[in-house]
Parts: sequence; C-alpha cells; structure tokens
Amino acid sequence: MVVAMVAASMASGFRTKATAELCCYLTVALCAFLVPSFAKLTTIEHPVKPNRSLSFLVVGDWGRKGFYNQSEVAFQMGRIGEKLKIDFVISTGDNFYDNGLTSVYDPAFRDSFTNIYTAKGLQKPWYSVLGNHDYRGNVEAQLNPILRSVDKRWICMRSFVLKTELVDIFFVDTTPFVDKYFTDPEDHTYDWKGVEPRKNYLSSLIKDLKAEMRNSTALWKFAVGHHAIKSLGHHGDTAQLIKFLLPVLKDNNVDVYMNGHDHCLEHITSMNGAMQYLTSGGGSKAWRGDLKPDDDVNHSAKFLYDGQGFMSVEMNENEAMILFYDVEGLILHQWKISKQLRSAV
Repeated sequence: MVVAMVAASMASGFRTKATAELCCYLTVALCAFLVPSFAKLTTIEHPVKPNRSLSFLVVGDWGRKGFYNQSEVAFQMGRIGEKLKIDFVISTGDNFYDNGLTSVYDPAFRDSFTNIYTAKGLQKPWYSVLGNHDYRGNVEAQLNPILRSVDKRWICMRSFVLKTELVDIFFVDTTPFVDKYFTDPEDHTYDWKGVEPRKNYLSSLIKDLKAEMRNSTALWKFAVGHHAIKSLGHHGDTAQLIKFLLPVLKDNNVDVYMNGHDHCLEHITSMNGAMQYLTSGGGSKAWRGDLKPDDDVNHSAKFLYDGQGFMSVEMNENEAMILFYDVEGLILHQWKISKQLRSAV
C-alpha cells in the first residue's frame, strides 16, 4: 500500500508520457523492498536519449552533511550534469557517514543528500548501492521506499540490474563478500539482517548475477559495487571480489567495473583483458598521499588522484567516453573505449 501511494504521488506530478513511463519503471524499484533478499534480482528500465545516447555521473563516499568539500563537489556535479544533460547519477556507496541511517526519519538523509545535491542538473534518478558504512546503520531504512516520498530521486537496493537500450548495469552488494566485517569488525556493529546466513546470501547473489549477465543482450555491460576489485588506494584490492566476483564479470565480457570505498579517483586497465576498473570515491573526504605502488604486472594504472571529485560517462552504440573531474570541476583524465574494436584508446 505504501509503495502504491508513493508511486501514485510521483505519477501525478509528471506532465509527459516519457516521464510517466519512467515513473512506472521506478515503481519496480519501490516494490523491491518488499521482496526477500534471496529473491531474483530486481530489474529497472531507463530510457536513452532520442539520439540513442546516454550520459551519467558517478560519485561515491559522499554523505557528510556538506563537510569535507562535499558541497563543493556537489556544485561541480550540478554544473557538469546540466552541461551533459545527464540521464541519472550512480552512487558507489558509503552514502551516509559514519554509520548509515538510523531510521527513515533520520535527518541525515536530507542533510547529506536532499539539501546538498540541489542543482537543476542533478534532479535525476540516483541509482545507489550500499557501502560498508551504510551497513553500520539501519540498512532497511536506506532501502525503504518511504524515502522516495522525501526525495523521489532516491533508488537504493542491495543488488539490482539497470537496463537501457545501450547498456545493462549490474549493481552488486559487495560488503557481505568482505570477510573482515564478519571476523574482525573492531568496534563496529553491522546490520546483517537480510544477509545471514551469509553463505546462502552470497551463493544466491552469484547465481543470480550469472543468470542475468548470461541472458543480457546489451551492447555494453557495466558493473557497480562499493568495494574495489583493483585499486592502488588505501584499501587496495578486495581479495574476496577477485576470487568470487571477477570471474563472473570476465566470463560475461563486462566492459567496466565502477566502485568507491577508496577515497580517490582512479583508472586501472587490465593487461590481459578488456575490462576497465574505475574508482570514484572522492565525493567528500579524501586521503592525501595514501597510495600504493603500481607493481602489478597484470594491470596498468592509467590515472590516480588522491583528492575529491567525481566521474562522468557519455556513451553511444560505438564508444564510451569517461572523464574524471576534481573538486573545481577541472578535467583530470579522460579515456575512450571503442566498442567496435573492444579496446581502449
């Protein structure tokens, strides 16, 4: 009933057929809250532009009530978002520091999201995954569709698939993969409701990802998670993702994996494959100088920046252009992937 009421409220405000259709697509996301965690992945459809192109921003590790340059990054995101006429924003997790949300009434939702990302160019759907800091709060609150009555942009699920005519984007709940959160949580308390028993949860997730990726007919395949597979930042590579998730991505010819967790901007490319590893975790607090040496012979670091910023993606059937921006909106790095050649240039 709550889902229906929120969806109806959203639809009543739309003036065009396209936005009304989008409302219907997003209603699917609202229903996901009512589906058990072990169920098949929810699918959301998002239309492309009339010229069959798509553009979006990617930001992670941001929710600090405007502090640590979050507001400054948000301002530049708004400027670039309007310039590119983006279709949506992707959040790579750690949406609310330090310990997620306490409830659906937590003022941190407005203070760190609604009241920060106010620019016209950012009034688009925000497709979000959870980070480890989000798991330290009330996870169900952050997933609850009631938050969409506060801000209709907010779409957050554990794992789901965003389908467009150009690209299928697979959002993966990576926090439950990481052993140390279970074996050595330090002074932190994690909300594992919906995850335990962990073995069953991860087994089901991998099975569903394999099925969805195998059945995908999209021209492009992207994946999104909070934790890095490959990174030269503070946290570095995530061993459990290399073991369990990476083989699935490779077997299904995923083009790009995007993550946060390390508070930096980063582009690593595989020397023995076509996959690009992109870190966009500079939404607020950054870790200056906390970087690892580039000594992996199987991967090459094309770009690494230990400051705040975000990323944009513009794509069509033939190519994807990736740009990284700093806190002042300056372009730090750009990279074009050609789909026809399936190689980076």
